[in-house]
Amino acid sequence: MICRLWRGWTSPANAAAYERIVRGEVIPGIEARRIPGFRHIDLMRRDAGDEVEFQTLMWFDSIADVSDFMGEDYTVSHVPAAARAVLSRFDAHAVHYEVLDRREQPG
Repeated sequence: MICRLWRGWTSPANAAAYERIVRGEVIPGIEARRIPGFRHIDLMRRDAGDEVEFQTLMWFDSIADVSDFMGEDYTVSHVPAAARAVLSRFDAHAVHYEVLDRREQPG
C-alpha cells in the first residue's frame, strides 16, 4: 500500500473556505473518478496560531495506481485554482510512503 501525503497552509480567515473547497469539490471529484487502486482520502487540519495547516493522505494499492491517477510525474501536486486562491503556500510535490504495517482494531 502507498500513502500520498500533501500539505497546504492558509490564514485562519481563509481556513473555512479552503475546507469547503476540499470537502465540497476536490474530494468528491477524486471519488467520482473511481480510480483503480484508490482506497480513500483523509483530510486533517492543524491550527498553528497565525496559519492553519491542512494535510491530505491518499491511500492507494500501489505506486502504479498513483501514477494512473496523476500521470507520469505523479509527485506533482494537483491544486485547483479555487484552492490556490485561498492558500498562502503549499507543497509543490506530494511525497509517497510505502505502508509497511497497517492495523485496525478488531470489532
